[in-house]
Amino acid sequence: MLNTPMTPEIKPIRVSVSEAAKLFGVSTATIRKAITSKELRYIVVRERYKINFEDLISWSQKSARRSGQFHKKGIGQFASRWRIKNRLYSPDERLAQEDTKENK
Repeated sequence: MLNTPMTPEIKPIRVSVSEAAKLFGVSTATIRKAITSKELRYIVVRERYKINFEDLISWSQKSARRSGQFHKKGIGQFASRWRIKNRLYSPDERLAQEDTKENK
């Protein structure tokens, strides 16, 4: 997609190794192993790895254990406390079910 004056540039979100470890409830060694095995895309900024957040999300869901750690130790543990009003993005399953019923 070409960026024109009418379409703003969409920049990917990138996080450091330590931020990724905290967000997903894993150790920094786990993140570094994933980088070494080329499971995660990254760039180097000022001699530090910056990891593509989209890749982190898909990587975290490929393993049941990592997914569990995300929900126990990572930001997933706070999802039930989020007060998201938009039904499309709400973690509340009842709202999602109501939304699908309305769309039928």
